[in-house]
Amino acid sequence: MTIDRQSIDTALAGVIDPNTGRDLVASKTLKNVTINGAHVHVDIVLGYPSKSQHDALRASVEHALTALPGVAGATVRVSQDIVAHAVQRGVKLLPNVKNIVAIASGKGGVGKSTTAANIALALAAEGANVGVLDADIYGPSQPTMLGVDGRPESTDGQTMEPLVAHGVQVNSIGFLIEKDNPMVWRGPMVTSALDQLLRQTNWRDLDYLIVDMPPGTGDIQLTLAQKVPVTGAVIVTTPQDIALLDARKGLKMFEKVDIPILGIVENMSVHICSNCGHVEHIFGSGGGVAMCADYGVTLLGSLPLSMGIREQADSGRPTVIADPDGPVAEIYRDIARKIAITIAEKSRDMSSKFPSIVVQNT
Repeated sequence: MTIDRQSIDTALAGVIDPNTGRDLVASKTLKNVTINGAHVHVDIVLGYPSKSQHDALRASVEHALTALPGVAGATVRVSQDIVAHAVQRGVKLLPNVKNIVAIASGKGGVGKSTTAANIALALAAEGANVGVLDADIYGPSQPTMLGVDGRPESTDGQTMEPLVAHGVQVNSIGFLIEKDNPMVWRGPMVTSALDQLLRQTNWRDLDYLIVDMPPGTGDIQLTLAQKVPVTGAVIVTTPQDIALLDARKGLKMFEKVDIPILGIVENMSVHICSNCGHVEHIFGSGGGVAMCADYGVTLLGSLPLSMGIREQADSGRPTVIADPDGPVAEIYRDIARKIAITIAEKSRDMSSKFPSIVVQNT
């Protein structure tokens, strides 16, 4: 029986990507279909990092193809292609950085930096090239959380090489000052420091740059919105009413400057007693869900109030590294995957495809 492209498309329209809920044909991830006699070759190209998912998806595609009459064998190659996506109007992409994700919060102490570190590590574990920029100039914590020490080297006296921790590129003001030295700076100095850290670091072919923002809606946030090409923002909060009040302000700030909200992470949502297993909502319950409903955004995930998360971050080995097969690491991986999928479904940035146009009077 002759095999044709239409029968292949029909078969693979029944294979659903479990992460997106869409079939491989409708999502345009099916590429390079070739038919050689009774053998079929297809490429499945995903727009988000998904290394741990490739084998299962490959098996599903092979099963669908070999079930077709006349198909004696199938070769399926699953890969990922992460591209740059649209940012604020009038802001150009950074060289060697495809997508910038701001991890923000309305107030301090909600676990934003821990969340940023684990999201970055989860994306890297799925095969993405990831960087972390610690934009909290007054209180840099990523050097400690990622367990990296040292000072960025410069080969030309003008730019810095990022340090590397657990396979992730990192830069922070914390690498450039003494640990107990307070940053007694006014706003313009802080924003200048952020701009230098961002633009004078030789980021190497990043799919994602995770920016750990300081809390609040001040100078750093305004600079980021006006001058930095941000693909989207993630808001971290706790269920506590006061934290949610400030988180709402942070969300509205990003909306006003046309930076998409990729979702909300509810941290410290529940405490499970390590001795008896009793579950208690110390900071309240349902706040993150209600906030998402009010603003029409996605709840990316809820994380427990856990001593292990704190201990692992303090030791320089965040949960995704310290306990990769544990339930909390799985939540972080799920959050990171949802962020990447939301970005992948955004419009692509095509500015690099067009030449610069210069009008001159002759």
